[in-house]
Amino acid sequence: MLAKTLIFTAEIAESAEKGKGFGSFEFLISARSAISAVSIFSEGISLISKLDIEKAYLAIHDQVFRTPLVYSQKLSQLCGCQTLFKLENLQMTGSFKERGALNKLLSLSVSDRARGVIAASAGNHAQAVAYHCQRLRLRAKIIMPQGTPLIKVLSTQNYGAEVLLHGSTVDDASDLALEVSEKEGLVFIHPFRDPVVIAGQGTIGKELLQEDLAKGVDAVVCPLGGGGLISGIALYLKEAIPAIKIIGVQASNCPSMKQSLAEGRPVHLPSASSLADGITIKRVEPLNFSLVQKYVDEVLTADEDQIANAILLLLEMEKIVTEGAGAIPLAAILNRKSEFAGKKVISIISGGNIDVNILGRIITRGLAAAGRVAQFTLRIRDLPGSLLAVLEIVKKMQINILDIMHHRLESPAPFGFVDVSLTLETKGHAHIEEIKQKLNEAGYPPQICLPM
Repeated sequence: MLAKTLIFTAEIAESAEKGKGFGSFEFLISARSAISAVSIFSEGISLISKLDIEKAYLAIHDQVFRTPLVYSQKLSQLCGCQTLFKLENLQMTGSFKERGALNKLLSLSVSDRARGVIAASAGNHAQAVAYHCQRLRLRAKIIMPQGTPLIKVLSTQNYGAEVLLHGSTVDDASDLALEVSEKEGLVFIHPFRDPVVIAGQGTIGKELLQEDLAKGVDAVVCPLGGGGLISGIALYLKEAIPAIKIIGVQASNCPSMKQSLAEGRPVHLPSASSLADGITIKRVEPLNFSLVQKYVDEVLTADEDQIANAILLLLEMEKIVTEGAGAIPLAAILNRKSEFAGKKVISIISGGNIDVNILGRIITRGLAAAGRVAQFTLRIRDLPGSLLAVLEIVKKMQINILDIMHHRLESPAPFGFVDVSLTLETKGHAHIEEIKQKLNEAGYPPQICLPM
């Protein structure tokens, strides 16, 4: 660790001498100050403490919703551990982001409030800042990527914020937000690289310790993107209960913090996409890296099918509507059952702002991952009654047919044959294998058996 720290120190110094600064620090540091800057990594940030979170709670507790902690009997049985959920998706704007945004806004001086604020976000942070600026009668300007779903743009505008669309990523939007902040004198509200914002998110940890259901908890599993949420929660809980395990979960498509921890320094990954778009953060910030390194015990990952399956399970079993980031803790628990077996585990459902235009596709993907929807492509003779014979097999097995498609124009089938795809409602992976066997026995071997 010391060697990696010294390497990082040298790189800060080299960067400073070239006049580049480092990463997204908002100030230039000299080579002489590089050693003090690296104390962030070796001492674990003195910019935020448990007391800061206590103060944040006093400031915001009567202006945000105290979300419930609920126990799930069904998912506890499925996961093999006591499974509880902290439902931050029930906040007014649908995510935990309100806590940090409000704490930051309340901390501003009278003169800063008069200037107004600016933020960059593709969704949750934007809506949180806009909503509480409206409540506090502050001017808000939000920069969002051009590909942001229309519903999120409209929601942010409906809270009274001025919205500008720029670039293809949140990083692009952030770059413009910093420029506009300097030009117009607006206060920039960063979604996670800010001790005051982190303290606000940490109030979730305080609320957890006030819950009778949380007594005896062994682990808290939290979505991990930029690290603002898990940093605040982990700091508070670790100070109160040192033995508690804090586990972060990232999308396997963009494991920026996990890779940073492995390398002992913040990294910057290429662009990536995920169902858990709220935590697809490619650039790790030094402040958050330090806190995660100090307080978080382990970082896991979940792939797209696992995330989709978790969204589906929460919706179907507990009637909880969650976005990908909110479902990712459950995805990780299901993927690592042996590690959580018999323990009491709290998952943070960080938000529920899922785009309804893609919810259907996510549900279908989740059904496929669970083996509850499958597509079979068969080659049959191009004669009257051939398809009926196949459908009779399906009927005898009492399987519901969701879709039938003839592949006439694009099919590679030889003359006299045609390929047909059947999309079936199945009862699990074992059931899919049973269907394949029956079709094989009837002389219709499926050439392809793919989830949707």
